[in-house]
Amino acid sequence: MKVLGVDPGLTRCGVGVVDGVAGRPLTMAAVGVVRTPADADIARRLVLIERGIEEWLDEQRPDCVAVERVFSQHNVRTVMGTAQASAVAMLCAARRGLPVALHTPSEVKAAVTGSGRADKAQVGAMVTRLLRLDAPPKPADAADALALAICHIWRAPAVNRLQQAHTANRLQQAQAAARARPAPAPVRRTPARAPGPRPGTPQKGTTR
Repeated sequence: MKVLGVDPGLTRCGVGVVDGVAGRPLTMAAVGVVRTPADADIARRLVLIERGIEEWLDEQRPDCVAVERVFSQHNVRTVMGTAQASAVAMLCAARRGLPVALHTPSEVKAAVTGSGRADKAQVGAMVTRLLRLDAPPKPADAADALALAICHIWRAPAVNRLQQAHTANRLQQAQAAARARPAPAPVRRTPARAPGPRPGTPQKGTTR
């Protein structure tokens, strides 16, 4: 499975591609950042991010896209910019029919380092080790993007099993409810009577 990880941001949007399956050594296909000028208006910056991600999708042809789930911070302005960049990444993937997965920062840290409270240096060090790189990717946004891709590759089988179990459980509940529902009472139909002679109509064998 080839996964494009996206660490959303307006100034630097980290992107990284990892190829492999859970339980086997992973390989980094590419890593980098999509940059936008801080003095440009927000609409222009989002267009640049969209173009950058589209170029990555064209070149790497991933099977799915993993994006960091935006969470609340004290700086509302930063959250808004991150959320807008995240939406652009999801839009680019959905437009191509690619599955999109969202992972929280703590999920990514726990998957890569074993601790949901790990700092960026620890994440970068583990990404370097897991992908057998010579040095941690720079800037940190690029390392975070690779960590997102790694997280998704490792978590996807478990998530799929959970979804399948949930679907099967709902189906069993629906079937049990259908069996427990009382059968409808049979409709009793009154046999139709043969029409009698109309008043004033002579019957057979009689004379008027």
